[in-house]
Amino acid sequence: MKIIIAFACLLAIVRANENANVIRNEAEVNVNDFKYALELDNSVNIQQQGQLKPSEREPNEQWVVEGQHSWTSPEGEPVSIQYIANENGYQVLSANPPLPTPPPIPEAIQRALDYIRDHPSQDQQ
Repeated sequence: MKIIIAFACLLAIVRANENANVIRNEAEVNVNDFKYALELDNSVNIQQQGQLKPSEREPNEQWVVEGQHSWTSPEGEPVSIQYIANENGYQVLSANPPLPTPPPIPEAIQRALDYIRDHPSQDQQ
């Protein structure tokens, strides 16, 4: 499923850049791994690789996909994202400019969460 999402993102970027010329388009797809690289003349650069690895929590192997995307925004600023997608989900390793972060948890909500953690229900004990 994660690979489908990753390829859908790549397809969306390519679709948005229909008038761009391809400088490099490399793909190697095997049963247990893949590599993909795309570079367009409008500064879009995409690299992605993945492989099946033994899972720590599942009996089956899981895909581990790593990649990076970079491009120049309409304002002329460089944008880049480096990520990994594995059994723990999609995780951004680095981003430039930094991705927005959520606001802090309000104090009253944090106290309630701490109380729930410290006083588990009978079913959870």
